[in-house]
Amino acid sequence: MDIFKRVLERPGSIGKYQKEAHGYFAFPKLEGEIGARMNFRGKQKLVWSLNNYIGLANHPEVRKADADAAAEFGMAYPMGARMMSGQSKFHEELENQLAEFVGKEAAYLVNYGYQGMVSIIDSMVDRKDVIVYDSEAHACILDGMRLHIGKRFVFPHNDMEKLDKQLAHAHKVAEETGGGILVITEGVFGMAGDLGKLDEIVALKKKYEFRLLVDDAHGFGTMGSTGAGVGEHFGVQDKIDLYFGTFAKSMAGIGGFVAGDEKIINFLMYNMRSQIFAKSLPMPMVKGALKRLELLRQHPELRKQLWDVTNALQTGLTENGFNIGNTNSPVTPVYLEGGLPEATNLIFDLREKHDIFCSVVVYPVVPKGVILLRLIPTAAHTIEDVNITIEAFKAVKAKLDSGEYAQMNMVDSSSM
Repeated sequence: MDIFKRVLERPGSIGKYQKEAHGYFAFPKLEGEIGARMNFRGKQKLVWSLNNYIGLANHPEVRKADADAAAEFGMAYPMGARMMSGQSKFHEELENQLAEFVGKEAAYLVNYGYQGMVSIIDSMVDRKDVIVYDSEAHACILDGMRLHIGKRFVFPHNDMEKLDKQLAHAHKVAEETGGGILVITEGVFGMAGDLGKLDEIVALKKKYEFRLLVDDAHGFGTMGSTGAGVGEHFGVQDKIDLYFGTFAKSMAGIGGFVAGDEKIINFLMYNMRSQIFAKSLPMPMVKGALKRLELLRQHPELRKQLWDVTNALQTGLTENGFNIGNTNSPVTPVYLEGGLPEATNLIFDLREKHDIFCSVVVYPVVPKGVILLRLIPTAAHTIEDVNITIEAFKAVKAKLDSGEYAQMNMVDSSSM
């Protein structure tokens, strides 16, 4: 069969709704200044969908640093991969500051978080090694493991008893192959907002020999007494062997980093194919990240504002009967019951009648019959924003519970 014919006949579990969803439920355009209020289809909305945790995206010092670096260096400098011709003292300076901030000997920049995690996994294990991972690991972790031709074992989400059993299996395999064990989990699970049990995982090192890789994309900058992440939150940052963070969340930028022992980071520098064969991170992004990190470290009041808004939002939702699961982070899921028709009508109401913009997740990302509304509070939000949102959520939940959304035709964005 012709490849093009096959993919058009089987567009995928999400792609099959492309016609009905595109431009509204999928690939929506948020326009205007980045912040708590942006324009959607020509009308201002209160937005809860931006990865801008501590409000740096439009911070005047950040925008100036970005602009100054672009004016001085252009968007292309430095040219080439870092190993060949793309190295600079600013890349090294950013790595040194990141390593110090997260309490590691060294750090190495990656161009994109997703790409970086895939490449770290690919670099660290070979066919003899065994990977043990959490069942709710992010797609970048799953895709990294697809490159691994050795054994891998999954444990149910945050189930330490099952992790213990899988580590026992992994230990037997590793003894037979002569390989090692890499445990992979997340600091903050980005969909549900709960924390990886890093303290309990590192405690298992007394029983089994393994290395721990933590993807802390949502924890870096938000969790811990200084914002150094979930490892700091639990007091086990020094027990994390490879710590991964991204600039795309709290830093409101592009890029990421991996931190750990200097010798291991040096190994990754010379073995991560996604960096060896890719252009160096452009200078405006590097100097912009330096400014973002400076603000993150020197202005804890930004993180406090984030948590004030987070606590008000999560407390208000809970007190009004909403199920927000087990979140222990700013990520705020709201679980409702219903299918795709109810979800589209509910979101349409939120956006058009209440001017609230948040993300919606349905099957197959979550089980059938579940509607997940995902809110990302930021330091740019206010308590007034929280109150407005809770009132809107109460209104749409009443319509959902009454069955009104189920009786309506599913909203089709292609007709808008």
